[in-house]
Amino acid sequence: MENWTQWVATAQELVTRLGLNLIAALVIFWLGQWIAKLAARTARRLMARQNIDPILVNFTGSLIYYSGLAFVVIAALNRLGVQTASLIAVLGAAGLAIGLALQGSLSNFAAGVLMLIFRPFRVGDFIEGGGTLGTVESIQLFTTTIVTPENAAVIVPNSKLGGDNITNFTARPIRRVETLVGISYGDNIEQARRAILDEIASDRRILTDPAPSVSVIELADSSVNLQVWVWANTPDFLAVKLALPEAIKTRLDAEEISIPFPQQEVYMFQKN
Repeated sequence: MENWTQWVATAQELVTRLGLNLIAALVIFWLGQWIAKLAARTARRLMARQNIDPILVNFTGSLIYYSGLAFVVIAALNRLGVQTASLIAVLGAAGLAIGLALQGSLSNFAAGVLMLIFRPFRVGDFIEGGGTLGTVESIQLFTTTIVTPENAAVIVPNSKLGGDNITNFTARPIRRVETLVGISYGDNIEQARRAILDEIASDRRILTDPAPSVSVIELADSSVNLQVWVWANTPDFLAVKLALPEAIKTRLDAEEISIPFPQQEVYMFQKN
């Protein structure tokens, strides 16, 4: 009877201790989860105020929440008497194995995060990077979608963009348009320059500041080459670049200034 009483008392003590530990673990889990949610919400709010990309905002908030939740679960299990040291070691080894297996994906992810933070380009920009030329359609954490001028969608890994030069053609409000015009050696250079500048002035898409310029750049074999530089707003760049050579050719024809083509004179001698 005495042993039974002692066993009951021991059982009551164990149940009481287990119950208290269980209550403490639940309190730790509930309080820790609330703190993790609060930290994630605060981080999202602060990042949103800095106009950071929503994709990065949501990812950072989720990362903070689940990282905090992992610590909370470990603390709650430890309060219940579970040996968490071995659990942490197993999770660390699993994380290392997963990291090695997903090395390429993690590289793309890291490059995507850096691009979302530093913003070398935005959605809608016309860029050249990673061997692709086109308009940026979307920027994800692992890949960037670029639509080429032929309307083909190219999905480029972010690590390829981050590890290569990126040319952003729409980063500046204005761009310079260049074209090369050749006139014959018999034509008057100043007359050709005035005709070209007059034709440039008739196009309202071409800016007057910076001023257009027409300069002799080369005395070639068959022509005197004039370098024409004009500036246009970035949205008008392509239209001006395509229209300028035709407009100059039409004006030079009207001024009776010839544009020579390469030619060779061959002399034949007859041997007596």
